[in-house]
Amino acid sequence: MSRPRILIVGAGFAGYRTARTLSRLTRGRAHITLLNPTDYFLYLPLLPQVAAGILEPRRVTVSLSDSLPDVRLVLGEAERIDLDDGTLRYTGPEGEEGSLSYDRLVLAAGSVNKLLPIPGVAEHAHGFRGLPEALYLRDHVTRQVELAASAEDPEACAARCTFVVVGAGYTGTEVAAHGQMFTDAQVRKHPLRQGMRPRWMLLDVAPRVLPEMDEKLSATADRVLRQRGVDVRMGTSVKEATHDGVVLTDGEFVETRTLVWCVGVRPDPLVESLGLPMEKGRLLVDPHLRVPGRPELFACGDVAAVPDLENPGSYTPMTAQHAWRHGKIAAENVAASLGLGGSRKPYRHRDLGFVVDLGGAKAAANPLGVTLSGVPAGAVTRGYHLAAMPGNRVRVAADWLLDAVLPRQAVQLGLVRSWSVPLDTSSPEVARVAGGPGRRADARSGPGAALAADTDDGGGPGRAGSPDEPAKGQPGSGTTQVRPGSGAARPRSEWETAKGRPLAGPPGSGHGQLRSEWETAKGRPLAGPPGSGHGELKSESETAKGRPAAATATAAGTAGEPARSRPVGEAAHNQPGGEPARNQPGGEPARNQPGGEPAKNQPGGEPAKNQPGGEPAKNQPGGEPAKNQPGGEPAKNQPGGEPAKNQPGGEPAKNQPAPAPPPHPPGPDHPAPGPVKRTDVPDVPDDPDDFTKGDS
Repeated sequence: MSRPRILIVGAGFAGYRTARTLSRLTRGRAHITLLNPTDYFLYLPLLPQVAAGILEPRRVTVSLSDSLPDVRLVLGEAERIDLDDGTLRYTGPEGEEGSLSYDRLVLAAGSVNKLLPIPGVAEHAHGFRGLPEALYLRDHVTRQVELAASAEDPEACAARCTFVVVGAGYTGTEVAAHGQMFTDAQVRKHPLRQGMRPRWMLLDVAPRVLPEMDEKLSATADRVLRQRGVDVRMGTSVKEATHDGVVLTDGEFVETRTLVWCVGVRPDPLVESLGLPMEKGRLLVDPHLRVPGRPELFACGDVAAVPDLENPGSYTPMTAQHAWRHGKIAAENVAASLGLGGSRKPYRHRDLGFVVDLGGAKAAANPLGVTLSGVPAGAVTRGYHLAAMPGNRVRVAADWLLDAVLPRQAVQLGLVRSWSVPLDTSSPEVARVAGGPGRRADARSGPGAALAADTDDGGGPGRAGSPDEPAKGQPGSGTTQVRPGSGAARPRSEWETAKGRPLAGPPGSGHGQLRSEWETAKGRPLAGPPGSGHGELKSESETAKGRPAAATATAAGTAGEPARSRPVGEAAHNQPGGEPARNQPGGEPARNQPGGEPAKNQPGGEPAKNQPGGEPAKNQPGGEPAKNQPGGEPAKNQPGGEPAKNQPGGEPAKNQPAPAPPPHPPGPDHPAPGPVKRTDVPDVPDDPDDFTKGDS
C-alpha cells in the first residue's frame, strides 16, 4: 500500500511547526513535502535586531533541511492549485516550473505587507516582513548617517537623518526603539553638525503605542521611546509620500529619505485564487483548521480565519504565537484524517502574555499577566526568545553578549538593492532579482489587488505611480519587480542610477547593455554578443596591445557618422581606417549625440574644433597632411604616405616602410585587413542575465 502524500505550502511559524509535528507523528508512514521560497525558517520577532546590527542575519534563520530531515524540501513559490485534481503548480527559484500531487494539503503561506490607499507609499516606502528588507534597512540607515555627516547643507543633513516609521504595533515600536540606539551609536563615530542628532519618528492613527497590549505595557513602551529621543506622534499618519519627504495628516511636511512601513500585514494573495469562502482575505476554516466542504484541505497561520472559541464570534489574530500553535493542531488533525494516530482536536488557546524588546536592557512584558518593565522585562523577553527559537540559541546568546561589551560594526554591505525589496510584493522573504522569474501570474499581487484586499478594513481605491520609475531623490529607493516579457522597462539598480549608466537589457530587447565599472573607467565600448548590435567586449590583453574590439556593430546609428571632434569621413586616433572613434559602437556619433547629428559642439557638416574646413584632425591620416606640415608633404618622420602611429590594418608603424599592397582585392576569399578576433578570449555569453548579474 502506497504511503499518503502530505503537501505543506509555506515554512513560517505555522508551516514549520506543522512539518515538524507531522514528521514526528507519522514516523515515515507518509510522504511529507514542504514547498517554500527559501531553505530556512525565519524567526521574525528578532528581525529588528538584525536591522540594528545586533544579530547577524543567519542567527535568526534555521535550516529546513537540517532541522526537518524526514521532510522533502522543494524550493519554489506556489502558482496555481487545482483542488479537483489534487495538484499544485509552482515556479522554482530559477524560473523552472513543476507540479506536486497531494492527498492532504496544508496552506500556511503566511502574510505580506499591508498597503493603504495613500499616494506615494508604494513607491517610496519599504516594509519589514523579510530578511532582505531588514538587510536593506540596515545598509540604508548606515548610508544616510554617513552622507549626513559629510553634507555641507544643514537641510540635507537633517533630511537624511530623519527616519519615519509608520505603525506603532510590535514591529514598528521595536524598529524605532532599536533604530534610535543604532544611529546614536553611529554619530559618535561620524559626528553631525553642531546641535544635530538623528531623529526617529513613530506615527500611528491609534491613540497609544502598542494598542493591542495592556495599557501599562503601552505606557512603559511610550516612556522608553520618548526618553530615548523618538518623536512619538499618536493620532497622526502619512497623508502622502513624495521623493523629498512625507506629508502628515496634520498638514506638516517632514523632509526625509527613509519611510519604513509597519502598518500591518495581509494574507498571502495565493488563497484568493482558490475561490473559496473568505473573511477579510483569510480562508475560512472550522475549529479543526479544515476548510468546509474540502476534507483534504487544511489552512493555518495568517492565511486562515480560525474561530476563536474563547471569544465566540471572532477569529484569532494574525500573530506568531497563534501561528505556532495552529501548526501543532493542524499536524495532529491531518495525521488523524489519514488514520496515522490520534483524534481530531479543535483549536483553543490561552494567552501566556506578551513581550516587546525595546533595545538594550529595556523591554515591556507581562508573562502570565505579571506586568514588568526595565531590566527584569528585558531578561524575560530575551529568555522567551531563546526558548521559542527552534535553533541557533547559543549563537544568538553569544551575539547578545558581544553586543553588550563591543561596539557595533556599521558598514554598508550593499547586498540588497532598493528595487529588490518593493513594498508591494507577494513574496517579501525573497529579494527580487533583475531578469529573474516573476511572481505568480494569476495571483492578485499588484497595487490594485493589495488595496482591494484592504478595502474591507476601511480602505479605498489607491493611487499608484509608475511602477517602473525609480523613486526620485531616494538614495537606494526603487520600484517593484517587472516581470520578463511584460513590456515594461527593467528598474535601475542603485548602482546604475548613482553612476548615471544606461538601463540594462538583454540583447535585442531594445535596451542598452549595462556597462561594468571596468569598462566605464577605461572608456571602452558597450559590450554585447556578436550580432546583437553592440560592440564586442575587449579583453585587457587586447587593450594593452592597442588592438580594437573583435567585432563592431553596423546596425545601430548611421554608418560613417563623424566621431567626436573628428571631421566627417576621417578615421579616429588609433583606429583602423574607416572605423569609428573609441567608445563609439559601429559608426554611431559621439557620446550624448543623437543619431545622425554631428560631433559635440560641431555644427552640421563642419569640421572638428580648431580645424580648417575639410582638413583632418591633428596627426590623422587620410591622404591630407598632418598639422604644421606643408601641403602634400608626409607627416613628421613618416616615409611615403601618412599612416598614423601604431595603426593596424596594413599601415606601417612610426619610422617603418610602407608594406606592399595586398595581391588580391578584398573579397570573401581575401578579406580586407583589419582586427582579428582572438581565440584565447572567451566569447561574451548570450545569456542576458550574465550582463546584470554583478549588480543584482
